[in-house]
Amino acid sequence: METERAREAISHWAQEGESFTPPAWEDFPTIPLYMDQVILYLGESLELFQREESASLLTSSMINNYVKHGLLPHPEKKKYSREHLGALMAICALKQVLSMQDVDTLFGQGPLDRETYALFREAHQRAVRETCQALEKTCREKEDLKQAALLLAVEANAKRAAAERILCELGRQEKPAGKEKRD
Repeated sequence: METERAREAISHWAQEGESFTPPAWEDFPTIPLYMDQVILYLGESLELFQREESASLLTSSMINNYVKHGLLPHPEKKKYSREHLGALMAICALKQVLSMQDVDTLFGQGPLDRETYALFREAHQRAVRETCQALEKTCREKEDLKQAALLLAVEANAKRAAAERILCELGRQEKPAGKEKRD
């Protein structure tokens, strides 16, 4: 009975995920937002990815650290623009699988622009949809949920390792000679 309740909850989550679409650049608020508004907006936009309802994927301390470390441009008069929202959307998703150093290698050349965000958005939406469709099938066919979680985790680990390898090599090429970073 407990497994059936879990299966129903997972199936419901997967159905929500199949229709998940990150906000388009044009759908971001046109007026700059204050920190609390940014956190609320992105929290609602990324609700599907929160492990628990009370857990937040983004806090003001995180945003301040991203600015401090150059992952995010400084806000103008304490307000955050579309460029900030796009970057934060990507950072919130990617920080779950990549180090901040790797995220910086991806986006460290300057603010996240409309085209880069569109690429992120399309890839993210496709990956979530494919995963949720497979998970919905697992639930519908009453396959073993622990086995499904194991396979998803192993696949995620393999893809994370591949992404890290690419970013490690790209990071090496971007460093000036004699300026190797210590791990």
